[in-house]
Amino acid sequence: MTNKDLPAHLQGITRVVADAGLENAAIIKRVRARLQDTPWSTRSPENDPVRNGPVRAEPGETVLYLKRYLGKFLRFCPGTRHYHCCGYRIIHIGENCPLSCSYCILKAYFQDRVLKVWANQDDLFNELDAEFGANPGRRYRTGTGEFTDSLALEALTGYSRDLISFLSNHENVCLELKSKVIDLSWMDAAARPDRVLPAWSMNAPQVRDLEERGASSLEERLSAARTCAQAGFRVCLHFDPILYFPGWEKGYTQAVDMIFDYLRPRDLAYVSLGSFRFMPDLKKTIEAQFPESKYIYGEFVTGLDGKQRLVRPLRAAQFKLVADRFKKYGVSEALYFCMESEKVWRAVFGYAPKDLGGLAGHLMRRAFGE
Repeated sequence: MTNKDLPAHLQGITRVVADAGLENAAIIKRVRARLQDTPWSTRSPENDPVRNGPVRAEPGETVLYLKRYLGKFLRFCPGTRHYHCCGYRIIHIGENCPLSCSYCILKAYFQDRVLKVWANQDDLFNELDAEFGANPGRRYRTGTGEFTDSLALEALTGYSRDLISFLSNHENVCLELKSKVIDLSWMDAAARPDRVLPAWSMNAPQVRDLEERGASSLEERLSAARTCAQAGFRVCLHFDPILYFPGWEKGYTQAVDMIFDYLRPRDLAYVSLGSFRFMPDLKKTIEAQFPESKYIYGEFVTGLDGKQRLVRPLRAAQFKLVADRFKKYGVSEALYFCMESEKVWRAVFGYAPKDLGGLAGHLMRRAFGE
C-alpha cells in the first residue's frame, strides 16, 4: 500500500518515528506495510525523550509517532464536579488527530502535528484484563475518542479492530468508537454487536463545511451509521460543540431532520448535546489558524470550570431547539447534556440527572440496551 491508497486525511503524514524494542509489535508491522513510501526512523535508547526531548514536527510536517506508552491506559473522563459528567471510562490509545476542526480542544492540548499511537498493545491489554477480568460483575462504559479520533488512524493501525477483538472476552464492557471519518473495517471483529457503539459527531451543515476540515460529510457519517444499525449495532451521536452563528436555527433543525432520513429512533443508544466551551488559549489558536471563524466572538462568560461558555440563555435556547426537534421524532430519553448544570437540565428537559438515577447510571443502562 502506498500513501496515495490511504484516505485523504492520512496522505499528509511525512515521516514515522517508532520507539526501539517494538519491532515485533503488530501495529509497527502493520504501519510499515501501509506506509511504504514514508521515511521511517527508530528512537534508540541513545536518543530517548529523556535525553533529547520529545518527538517534534517541523513546520509543514505531520509526524506519526509509534510510542511505548508508560502511563495509565484506563482513565476516568476528565469532567468537573461543577457540571454533570457522563462518567465514562477512557481507554487511552493515543493523542492528537489528523483532521483539522477549528473548534477542537485538542488544539489547546497538543500544539503540534505529532500523531501519537501507543504501540505497546500488550501492556494495554494486560492492564485492561487486570481491571475488567478482576471485576466481571461490574459493567464498564468505555470509549477511545477523548484524546484522539477513534477511527481516523484505523486504516493505518487497525487499533479499534484489535481492541474489539480483545474485548470480546469481556462481556461486562461496552466500547464506544467516536469519529468524524468513515472506517467500518472493524465491524466483522465484533462478536457482540451489542457491546460496541459506533458513534459520530454531528453538527449543522454549515459548521461541517466551514469548520471541520478533512472530516467526512454528514451524509457519509449517517450512511455509515445506517450500515451499522442494519448490522445490529446501536449508534451514538454527539452534537458537541453546538456553535452560535447566524442561521443556527435552520442549520441544527436541518441536521436533526437528516438523521431520521437514515436512522430510526430505536437505532440510537444515546445522543449528547454540548455547547462550545474552550480554554482561553484555544481562542488564540483559532484566531491564528482559522481567521474566518467568527463564532469565537460570541457572548461568552467564564464557567465554574474556568472555560469560556456561551451565556446560559443563548445556549439553553439552542439546546431547546435541538431537543424539541428530536422529540418530534420520538427521541427524548436518549438525549443528555455533556457538562451542563442542573439549571440547564431543568430549563430544557424539565428534570435533572438525579431524577434519572444519576447520569452515569442512566447512560450505562442505555449503553447496555436496557
